[in-house]
Amino acid sequence: MRFWNTYSGSSFIELLKSEQPELLPRFSGELQELSAQVPHGTTVVAFKFDGGVVVAGDRLATAGMQVASRDVQKVFRTDSHSMMAISGAAGPSIEMARILSVELEHYEKIEGEPLELEGKANKLSQMIRQNLPAAMQGLAVIPLFAGFDTRRKAGRLWKFDVTGGRYEETEFDATGSGGLFARESLKQSWRPNQTKSESIASAVAALTAAADEDRATGGVDLQRGIFPIVMCASDSGIEQIPESDIEAAYRSMLEDSADRGAAS
Repeated sequence: MRFWNTYSGSSFIELLKSEQPELLPRFSGELQELSAQVPHGTTVVAFKFDGGVVVAGDRLATAGMQVASRDVQKVFRTDSHSMMAISGAAGPSIEMARILSVELEHYEKIEGEPLELEGKANKLSQMIRQNLPAAMQGLAVIPLFAGFDTRRKAGRLWKFDVTGGRYEETEFDATGSGGLFARESLKQSWRPNQTKSESIASAVAALTAAADEDRATGGVDLQRGIFPIVMCASDSGIEQIPESDIEAAYRSMLEDSADRGAAS
C-alpha cells in the first residue's frame, strides 16, 4: 500500500504533480487534430437574480461547419455552491470542469472547510493559464464561473480570457460565438432583483436570441426534446431547473411574440 508523504498541501493538482504526474489532465501538449475538427461548445450566459445567480448554456457543439453533438452539457456543478459554464474546445473545457470539481472537493477534505468563492475562481484561472499553449493553436477554453458566496450572502460571477485573466461582473455576461446576441437580449430582459422564474425566462430568451443570429448556437428543439441547461446557485445550494419549466418559459415567450405580432 502506497502512502502520500511527499506533499502535504491542499491542492489536488499539486499532489498529482508530486506523486503521479502522468495522471495530470493534458491541458496542453501534442494536438492530433486540427482545431477546426475538434468539437466546440458555443453560447453560455450567467447573471444575478434575487437570491443568487443563474448559469445557462445551449446544447449544440460544432466541428467546423458540421454539427458535432446536439445535446452536449455545457454547465457543470463544481461544488455545493458553484458552477462553471464552458465555451470553446469541448474536450479540454469539459476536462477542466471535472478536474476543478475534484480540486475543490480535495481542498475541502484536506482543510476541513470549502475554499472561498473567489479562491475557486482563482483556481480556474490557473487552469486556463496552463491551457494557453493549446489555446494559441485554436483549442481555447473560455468559461464563465458563478456561485453563491456564503460569506457575502450574494451571487457572484466571473468571466475569463485565454491567458487566465479573470474579471468579476456585477450584473450579467455571456460568452461563446453567440455571446454578443445573448448579452443584447439580457440588456433588454434582465433587471435587478428579478425572481427565479423571471430569470429562467431571461435565460431562455437570451439563448433563443443567440440561436436566431448565430448558426453555431442551438436553441430549444421541441421536436427532439432538447432544451438548454439552466442552473441556479443560492444559499441552499445548486439547483438544476427541470426541462418542463424551461419548456413552459419557451412556449410562453412564443405566445407573447405571437400576440405582439397579431396586435401590430
